[in-house]
Order: sequence, then C-alpha cells, then structure tokens
Amino acid sequence: MIDTAILLNAGKGTRLLPLTADRPKCLIEVGGRAIVDHQLDALAAAGVKRRIVVGGYRIDRLADHLAARGDDVELRFNPFWAVSSSISSVWAARDLLEGRYAILNGDTVYEPTLISDGLSRIQQGVNLFVEPMVSPVLDEMLVEMEAGLVRQVAKTLNPSRARFHSLGVIASVDDGGVYRAGLDKAMRAENGIQSFHHAIIDDLAKTGPVHGVVIDKGHWVEIDRVEHIAGWKG
Repeated sequence: MIDTAILLNAGKGTRLLPLTADRPKCLIEVGGRAIVDHQLDALAAAGVKRRIVVGGYRIDRLADHLAARGDDVELRFNPFWAVSSSISSVWAARDLLEGRYAILNGDTVYEPTLISDGLSRIQQGVNLFVEPMVSPVLDEMLVEMEAGLVRQVAKTLNPSRARFHSLGVIASVDDGGVYRAGLDKAMRAENGIQSFHHAIIDDLAKTGPVHGVVIDKGHWVEIDRVEHIAGWKG
C-alpha cells in the first residue's frame, strides 16, 4: 500500500470544450460526480492517508471545490501548466517522490476496487498499472511487457508488440530515488518540459525493473472527449 497520492489536474482539457470553458477537466461530472471526487474517494477507500491535487487552469474553481469537500485534501499550483505537459505537474510535487507514493492522471475515472486491488499488488520499486489491450485506440499510451516487467511505454509503439495500455497510475515503494532522478533527467533534456510523464517510465525500463501491475478487473474510463463521459458504467 502507499501513503501519498498525487493527482495531476493542471490541464485545461481543450478536447472537452465547451465543458471546460469555465472549469478544469477534473471538475467535469461523470456519473453525477466530478472526476476528481471519483479519484479522491477511491484513494480514501484504499486507505491512502495523504492526497495531493496539482492544479493549474482555473485553480480558483478547483480550490473552491476541494474546500467544499471538507476533508484534508491538499492543493498545489503548477504555474507552468499552460506551456508544458503533465511532467511539470509531477515536478510541482517533486519533494513528495520518496517512500510509498502514487501518481495518477487527473482525467481518468476508476472503480474504487480497481485502485485498492492494484495498490495491494505493487512491488518494491517503480510500478505501472496496465491492462491487456484488445485493440489499439487513438492516442492511447501503449506498453510493451515481458515477464511481468515494462519494457517500453509510448503512444507510438507497434501494437503487435505493445499489447497493454497504461491506466495512468504509477506507484512506487522505496525506489531509492530512482523515479525522482528520472524526472530530473527528463526535465533537463531539450524540450523536456513538453514530455509526457510516462517518458520517465520508458527511460527507467531501459536500465532497471519497472513492474507492470496487470489490472484484469474493475471498470475505468479516460475522459478525453465528450463522448467518453457516457462510457462510465459506475
């Protein structure tokens, strides 16, 4: 299990316009509840003690929403959200990348049982939640696996070899600073601020073990477009 969860919620979500014209993507309602509430409640049900939301676009709306929840969720500001990719939101929580922690994409709704089951099976080091892929979908983060270990992660992989896709959950157990060092390396690279944070996992998989936590039960939906909202079955 983990102690801290970091939710990456800084982006605008332009593909969800006009729904995101006045609010961040994580406040879009799916099944009658905001995406961020689905995630926070699932993490609480899994016993995660500390939950940090990294915001950016319309952070005022997000701050009001979290305050109205009345619990102990923390909010951090990513001032680079408009000119960077998700990796800058990870950087905004860089000091938390030690011990037992998880990083979640902020645009995905998970059943609580999926989160608790996956977190109960993580191993020491860096872990990535993956699911077997029936057929590739446009803009998915594809994952190549071998003997339970992640070998490559990218949207451009050959689906004939990359037979899994990422659920957007990274979990680490006492990794000795490996993931944070990978973040630093990615940010120092040319145009590193434009990298997807999954590029860190892809790089780490080349030099050491990254465990693939195979999710084979529990519903989840990544909300990228308006039509995806209807795909939630919770």
